[in-house]
Amino acid sequence: MDFKLMLTTFAMIFIAELGDKTQLATFAFSANNSSRLSVFLGAAGALVLTSLLAVVFGGVISRFVPENYMKMGAGVLFVILGLWMLLFPGDN
Repeated sequence: MDFKLMLTTFAMIFIAELGDKTQLATFAFSANNSSRLSVFLGAAGALVLTSLLAVVFGGVISRFVPENYMKMGAGVLFVILGLWMLLFPGDN
């Protein structure tokens, strides 16, 4: 096991998730429900499953698409989603 890679991944994901909509939604669920263990287990399970999907699909796609194209594609997708959120903020 590559511990440096594991710790780098942990740090990057931890920092990225702070203040994220996922964390805020979990905060709201916890505030509105008395079973905080259920909220924790549900949120943790969802994050583990989405991470598993990302690792599996990232491994498969990396066999066919060069890494630099994947990074550029992810960057473009983030910009598009950011613009979408700015231009179409929803009904609130």
